Amino acid sequence: MQGEESCQILAGTEGDSFPLMEINTGETEAPEQWDYVLVADHRTQRNSRQAQQQQQFLEELKRKGFHYKMIEDHKKVFFGIRVDSRIFGLYCKLLMEPEGPATRVQPARPPSVPATTRIRIVNFVLNSKTAAGDTLEDLVKSGVFETRFALHKGEEDLKKKWARWRNMFHPQPIDDIRDYFGEKVALYFAWLGWYTYMLVPAAVVGLIIFLSGFSLFNASQISKEICEAHDILLCPRGDHSRRYQQLSDTCTFAKLTHLFDNEGTVLFAIFMALWATVFLEIWKRQRARVVLHWDLYMWDEDQEEMALELIHCPDYDLRPQQHSYLRSTVILVLSLFMICLMIGMAHLLVVYRVLAAALFNSTLLFQEEQVTTAVVVTGALVHYVAILIMTKVNKYVALKLCDFEKPRTFSERESKFTIKFFTLQFFAHFSSLVYIAFILGRINGHPGRSVRLAGLWKLEECHLSGCMMDLFLQMAIIMGLKQTLSNCMEYLGPWLAHKCRLMRFKLSRASGDPELRRLQCNYLLNPVNTFSLFDEFMEMMIQYGFTTIFVAAFPLAPLLALFSNLVEIRLDAIKMVRLQRRLVPRKAKDIGTWLQVLETIGVLAVIANGMVIAFTSEFIPRVVYKYHYGPCRQGAQPAVDCLTGYINHSLSVFYTKDFQDAIQIEGSENVTECRYRDYRNAQDYNLSEQFWVLLAIRLVFLILFEHVALCIKLIAAWFMPDVPQSVENKVLEEKYQTLREKMCSSPKSTEV
Repeated sequence: MQGEESCQILAGTEGDSFPLMEINTGETEAPEQWDYVLVADHRTQRNSRQAQQQQQFLEELKRKGFHYKMIEDHKKVFFGIRVDSRIFGLYCKLLMEPEGPATRVQPARPPSVPATTRIRIVNFVLNSKTAAGDTLEDLVKSGVFETRFALHKGEEDLKKKWARWRNMFHPQPIDDIRDYFGEKVALYFAWLGWYTYMLVPAAVVGLIIFLSGFSLFNASQISKEICEAHDILLCPRGDHSRRYQQLSDTCTFAKLTHLFDNEGTVLFAIFMALWATVFLEIWKRQRARVVLHWDLYMWDEDQEEMALELIHCPDYDLRPQQHSYLRSTVILVLSLFMICLMIGMAHLLVVYRVLAAALFNSTLLFQEEQVTTAVVVTGALVHYVAILIMTKVNKYVALKLCDFEKPRTFSERESKFTIKFFTLQFFAHFSSLVYIAFILGRINGHPGRSVRLAGLWKLEECHLSGCMMDLFLQMAIIMGLKQTLSNCMEYLGPWLAHKCRLMRFKLSRASGDPELRRLQCNYLLNPVNTFSLFDEFMEMMIQYGFTTIFVAAFPLAPLLALFSNLVEIRLDAIKMVRLQRRLVPRKAKDIGTWLQVLETIGVLAVIANGMVIAFTSEFIPRVVYKYHYGPCRQGAQPAVDCLTGYINHSLSVFYTKDFQDAIQIEGSENVTECRYRDYRNAQDYNLSEQFWVLLAIRLVFLILFEHVALCIKLIAAWFMPDVPQSVENKVLEEKYQTLREKMCSSPKSTEV
């Protein structure tokens, strides 16, 4: 041992919990290289109890091998915390040193420890319980310390190469991000960059599908029949100022609907199912290459956390895995209750839309044909506000459920929290879309016998051009708001907060001491917390859901997501490097539970898009009419469009004499019948034979579509292995070399 250099004491004095403390006679690092900074207010120095707690905490850090220096300005007290590099020797021995022969000569000094590793270990020790049973978090809550943070050091290269708007189309320096923010942040940006790159083909195909509708904007047989149907009157849809409306009045909306509800919709939905699989499979291969390059392929997170616990306390007892059926049952019941609450929120939006329709009709704010559009737009805005509110509630509930579950480690807690929070967020974001896609306009009854809310207000109908228009508008408004307002607030909020803090600071006199000024500049940055990176991941997961689920109704979703992500990457980079305090680096070799979330969304997207095409779109009724009821049922007719007569076939007849209050309807004197969207008999208004034929074909199509799409996903996943062959061969070669070294270093066995 290098006794003249230093003496390692693995069992400290009484009260110490840090096992590796070095009594060193050599030189130490420059005192300005702080690993961490604690901040306290000057008022705590005048409070004897808080000052005592503060001093006890700092003295305990000193006994554990930490160095600290107190630096004051006129308002705050900064404590620079630093640990000598040699104190990380045990960590290097446990985790960083590659496995080798037992007789390998130990180096005189431990290897150099990266700054990210130093910050991570120091953060772990600072947040562990003290001898008094308190944690640093407890001391912050009680006012002993105001805050804590890791210093930004050496970020100039990232500012020039990455955190600038002008570099929006430049490749990301993933290795530099990893060296500064740790592997977890680097993997987030690597995944986000790959996701953005893969959105390009999806956006191009979606745009082609959308624009292809323009080629049929005026040539569609269905649009022609609607625009020329001056003699077909639609039944009244509202309770106030009711009147008959000519079908030709819906001409413009019929043409617009055909832009996204056409034959290409089915192909695009299947394409997006394949795209989601290819995106994830290639990402898995990219991740394998990256973590192998970082020497983390065999890294184990549980082993890392156990090593940190042992470094902090050699008497640490391993917490075994536990499972309580009672606790799991309680969590399941509470989770189902919250899901029901999310669904109830969707029903409240239904009530709003019904009442808003009645209000808009009675106040004459809109013409009758504009009421439905106004209700859809305002309903989407109300839904967006409800999402913002429920996000706060869902995060609180998910945290409480995780605390109740008592996970063993921080990584396990993060994984369980991710699943719970995403599940609640999924229902909060998509419950109203499910209502519009599959329930709206289907439980309303028929003219003369309408279903009413509380027996007073008539349930809302789909748009005059069909329910696909409602779903398109809802998707466009919610996704547009999330991509614009959310991004603006995500950037402007921290930017304005930072500017305000700087202005308040400049009003007072800044210090001329460079060391103090650096501490002050870091203090004035916006604070970060455990959820800073988590929130970014959640935002992208919800966007991925909008990009894949219900994409059949909104083929422009990938294009909006592409534009948003180009901004999001630089926005997050600028926030992390220029506007926020430094995130505590975390080690990782994948994106964790988020990969399972992405795979789940991919399966849900197949189911949802299949149901949209089968039940919301007019695709199935058009195909059935074309080959079963239309003029081409006996074979193609060159001079006749196969969809001729479809509009008349798809509208049911209602006799105005069956209205209970027909006299109140404007222009009812000369009208004997009107038409409405449904498949019902004209005699008794019961569901017709065509309805049941269509329902059976819709179900058959749904089953076939989902099986075909899921088979394509499975084949694509099988065809592309998760790990590239080059990576597998490299890992095998390293294992082989390790065994060869052990064999060569071991004593030669006796020859038989």
